[in-house]
Amino acid sequence: MAAFRQLIRRGRQWLRVVSNEAMTASAPWPLLPGALRAETDPTPESATGSRRSVRDIAVDAGAVAIALLVGGLTSWPRIAAGPSGLWTVTLAVGGGCCLALPLRRRFPLTVAAVAGAISAVSPAAGGAAFIGLFSVAVHLRMRDAAWIAALGVATGLVSSWVTPVPHVPYTASAVIAVLGTAAALGWGRLVRARRQLLVSLAERARRIEADRQAQIKEARRLERTRLAREMHDVLAHRISLISLHAGALEFRPDASPEEIARAAGVIRSGTHQMSDDLREIIGLLREEPGDDTRTDRAALAGLPELAEEFRRTGAEITLITDAGDLVTVPTMTARTAYRIIQEGLTNATRHAPGAPVTVTVRGTAGDGLAVEVRQPLSPKRQEAAVVPPGSGVGLLGLAERALLAGGTLDHGPIADASDGGEYLLRAWLPWEA
Repeated sequence: MAAFRQLIRRGRQWLRVVSNEAMTASAPWPLLPGALRAETDPTPESATGSRRSVRDIAVDAGAVAIALLVGGLTSWPRIAAGPSGLWTVTLAVGGGCCLALPLRRRFPLTVAAVAGAISAVSPAAGGAAFIGLFSVAVHLRMRDAAWIAALGVATGLVSSWVTPVPHVPYTASAVIAVLGTAAALGWGRLVRARRQLLVSLAERARRIEADRQAQIKEARRLERTRLAREMHDVLAHRISLISLHAGALEFRPDASPEEIARAAGVIRSGTHQMSDDLREIIGLLREEPGDDTRTDRAALAGLPELAEEFRRTGAEITLITDAGDLVTVPTMTARTAYRIIQEGLTNATRHAPGAPVTVTVRGTAGDGLAVEVRQPLSPKRQEAAVVPPGSGVGLLGLAERALLAGGTLDHGPIADASDGGEYLLRAWLPWEA
């Protein structure tokens, strides 16, 4: 008796542990069949671990217990009457069918067919036949489930005739067999449909997560592109000016103290402005791309300061504005136009320092904003002592920026250099009324 109590106590402890694991699980996977969990659980443990879950073991034990209970109830009248040797054999075979139910997931068709056939002569296999039909309906096609159901109806009718239940009419037994078969088939198909829905939802969730990760990667790529574009647009001309004056100091050791002081002042001012511009870039990248800030809107209002900055390097800059109140220009258009002019002046001072440059800004709300940077082309233009290297992507970046703003950009010589032609950087940007 003490050993029996200890066995019951250990069984209760095992059930309590299993229940706690199921209740504290972070996902519903432990409550799913092992095969279904392998299809729906995205964690690698489901693929490398055992395919039999805690639920599988509990369901198998319950299925065997129910099949034995049903078989025992239907066979009890014959058992109470004192079964013969042949009847004892059929009871044992029927009980064996019940004990074989844990194999129904791997061999659903075989288990269902054998249990259904044996149930024709052994009522003890009746419960196993119904559960086997249910498994076929869950795991296999409707065609396989249909002929197993037909076998179940036929064996049920035969069993009701060969081994009738005392005090129960044959018609009632036949109706019970047909209804039980239909219930097992319908329930199995319903469970199959729900599992297929769960698998499809899990697959959809995986696709959504994959799309989300792809969107995150694309957003990061665009942010890196945006950072690179802002770094180039804002800092390239500063670095170019500093390099130009540093090169002049290197190649002109006989320069006067005034010239050296002026070049050093430009370098110092340029480095200070680079720090300010870098802080501006960081602030810009912390904002959303669509933010409508006052700084962006006032970008074109800073064109005179930009022109004066280049004049201090010795460039001859002529600024012509005929666009009304530049502060009212839309944010994207204003910032794009400012970067185009900034890049145009940087290229002009890099490739033809000292040559006159004309910057023209024209437009009205509703007609758009036109930006032009012109520089004469001459075969005798002054060569720089040091030509700072460029990245080679500035004009490409400007074209991309203008396209993103809804405008256009083109550049190149507009006439032969020997005829006094010009190099023109021209852009049109939208300016809605």
